[in-house]
Amino acid sequence: MREIGAQLPPRDGVAVFNRVYLSVTQELERRLRLGHFEDRAATAELGTRFAGRFLAAVDAEATGCRTPACWRPLFRFRRHPAVRPLQFALAGINAHIGHDLPLALVDTCRALDAGPDDLETDFERIGELLAGLEEHIREDLMPGPDLLDVADPLTHLVGSWSLERARGGAWAAFRALWGLRGLGDVLEEAAGGLDATVGMTGRCLLTPLCR
Repeated sequence: MREIGAQLPPRDGVAVFNRVYLSVTQELERRLRLGHFEDRAATAELGTRFAGRFLAAVDAEATGCRTPACWRPLFRFRRHPAVRPLQFALAGINAHIGHDLPLALVDTCRALDAGPDDLETDFERIGELLAGLEEHIREDLMPGPDLLDVADPLTHLVGSWSLERARGGAWAAFRALWGLRGLGDVLEEAAGGLDATVGMTGRCLLTPLCR
């Protein structure tokens, strides 16, 4: 993530999300060292697999390979002058939590021969970390007093998306995908549908706004 940040202009949409995600990853590492989680090994495994999906998407885009649908809006609009930094951050979080997190949870359970109940307690503790993330994003990336104007389109976009709801949806999607784990084609189809749906939400979040 540090390498990505060093290579991209600060205003680039991927760079905006990457800065946010790097701060979250650093905080997760700090809490792991402090013993904040019930199962440190499982949480570390989840964190690694979760981050790996974002990094794989960035690598795929850089090499001209096909990227997941959930990430395509951010890659397409990353340099659009009428898309604001807050929109880039939300679109990245939407893709990563809405799509990557459920799949990372499935991968973690498979790797550890565990089930959803084994991860649920620490998933909720990670949720506490993410709640602080949303507050941090709003404080750092909101453009100023104009956001208080209910007629500002950005106000509408910010109000239409919730990190808490996205996280709840990610857990529900994970449970559904886990239930389909023995049905290869059906699981693949369900994961593809989730990817497309999250991608549509990301495209809405990146609607260019007049200044």
